[in-house]
Amino acid sequence: MRDTTTLLLNTLSDTDFPPLHRATLTTLQVNLGYLCNLSCTHCHVNAGPSRTELMDLATINLVLDVLREKKLTTLDLTGGAPEMNPHFRYLVTEARKLGVEVIDRCNLTVLLEPDYNGLAQFLADQQVTIVASLPCYTEKNVAEQRGKGVFKQSIEALKVLNKLGYGHDESLPLNLVYNPNGAFLPPNQQQLETEYKVRLGKDFGITFNQLYAITNMPISRFGAVLLANGEYENYMRLLKENFSDQNLNTVMCLNMLSVDWQGNIYDCDFNQMLNIPMQLDTRHIASDRPRHLRDILALDLLKQPIVTADHCYGCTAGQGSSCGGALGV
Repeated sequence: MRDTTTLLLNTLSDTDFPPLHRATLTTLQVNLGYLCNLSCTHCHVNAGPSRTELMDLATINLVLDVLREKKLTTLDLTGGAPEMNPHFRYLVTEARKLGVEVIDRCNLTVLLEPDYNGLAQFLADQQVTIVASLPCYTEKNVAEQRGKGVFKQSIEALKVLNKLGYGHDESLPLNLVYNPNGAFLPPNQQQLETEYKVRLGKDFGITFNQLYAITNMPISRFGAVLLANGEYENYMRLLKENFSDQNLNTVMCLNMLSVDWQGNIYDCDFNQMLNIPMQLDTRHIASDRPRHLRDILALDLLKQPIVTADHCYGCTAGQGSSCGGALGV
């Protein structure tokens, strides 16, 4: 996969994407590690059960320092399955004490794992916002992306969350995520959300708040599939032909910073996976190491340049795409 990542980076780095500069930083998106109980085809971090990379306690405490010192409002936790980090509950509890909104990007099935009994109740007690992957409301399409049996487990987990108040209680938001199961753009998010609510409600009695329609990025595992199937160039053409400059004003990297499991910082989660370093306009940080969380404690990131490449067209094509779904919705 490393050779594929290098090939993709070489292809993507020669870009004509418009320049971007950071606005006010509000959100820290933290990858707690690549360990996961699933191996999904669309996963841009190549997470899976055999991965061992996990954020340690010292780095987690540094995350809390940054939240406190920078007065950030949101902590967005990703993985892998972020819940599988042994310090997950500690981080969530301490962040909530700071008054920070915590988002858990949950694959749902982890809530049913024997070693994670009580996890759903913990999330509810801490009033954690759940963003849950459910790429379709039919079993067949989910199986193609996430594996056999995952759909039924996801439905079971959603029912558990509904019983705890998620999707009903105002303080317990439950948002679902749709990813296309091929080399095409997501359909209209609002229309698809209506379809999801009707089908999940009618078939399973499930309720949720919002649906996020997210474009598949041409990197990592999905990028490798595109290359293997000879679809890479066509997909990039699709993204560029559907570019909308209106989406430049609301792309997520303007207000968000991405952190990997070692505490290194990037302009976005996708740059992290491509190992595209963040460029800080400062002279006191050594250039022979990646930028790190500790580097930004004393820095003002406002108007700092954001490193872009051709994959950024994935966030600006059509209705736009971010970790919060379509842009401007």
